[in-house]
Amino acid sequence: MKAAIEASYKARDVEGWFDLHFYRPIGYQLARFFAWLRFTPSMVSFFGATVGVLAGHLYFYRDLRLNLCGIALHVLANALDNADGQLARLTNRGSLQGAIVDGCADYLVFASVYLHLSLRHVAAGGSSMIWIVAAAAALSHVVQSMMADYFRNGYLQFVVGKRSLDLNSSEHVRREYERAAWGTFWRKLGLWNYLNYTRRQEILAPALLRLRRVTAAGTGDGFREEYRERCQPLVKYGNSLAANPRIIFLFVVFLLGHPNWYFWWELTVLNLLLLYVLSRHDAAFQALARRPN
Repeated sequence: MKAAIEASYKARDVEGWFDLHFYRPIGYQLARFFAWLRFTPSMVSFFGATVGVLAGHLYFYRDLRLNLCGIALHVLANALDNADGQLARLTNRGSLQGAIVDGCADYLVFASVYLHLSLRHVAAGGSSMIWIVAAAAALSHVVQSMMADYFRNGYLQFVVGKRSLDLNSSEHVRREYERAAWGTFWRKLGLWNYLNYTRRQEILAPALLRLRRVTAAGTGDGFREEYRERCQPLVKYGNSLAANPRIIFLFVVFLLGHPNWYFWWELTVLNLLLLYVLSRHDAAFQALARRPN
């Protein structure tokens, strides 16, 4: 059973402690259940998004019991977010379209969170300036998650040997976008949005893009080991920009009775962490690019 669960991981190196010991085992059982139901990974993504949007709605109410029910639903939504990827890996149904749907589902969940926390603040007589704060926090969230995903894919490609980075590069997505007909409007729109997403990743981490181009013809002996040595210690910081710490902090601010503190945590602590992650990875990628092949 343990080996079967591990086969559904992206890779043990990039999994956080909470993922390994909680979400992945649950996600594996959910993936098996949805496989039995003949659900596609995208169907699981949409189901998870629905649960997550409902969780965000429960954050609107000034009732701790409802808020904690929202946290429970949010945890379930995160488990489903794990399950869709695990289902894709178990059934060999991973695709670019699936990655687009999964990303949209994640953003729908947190859009509901930001919306309902802001509505809660205004309904309680708070300043309408909260909308500006929430919008800035939401934008920060997008950038943080986007870069954590980009660096994770880089690690999966160069260390684990998976093609995540190539398949999610702007060059590959642009080719898919150009091939897609406007008759498939939603697919075309999804690819256009994902193309902009991948371009922003490459703009914010140009050293990783250069490293990919430098190593396009292959890498010499020891490259994989040096990449792991330089970037594996940074994985935990990237994971700190993912969903798990956000859910935990939401739990804390609800217990404290100040849910709007969540926005300020995004804008301060997590953005400072993002800057640290960007600078450390940039230095690592530049050193790896100078390495003789």
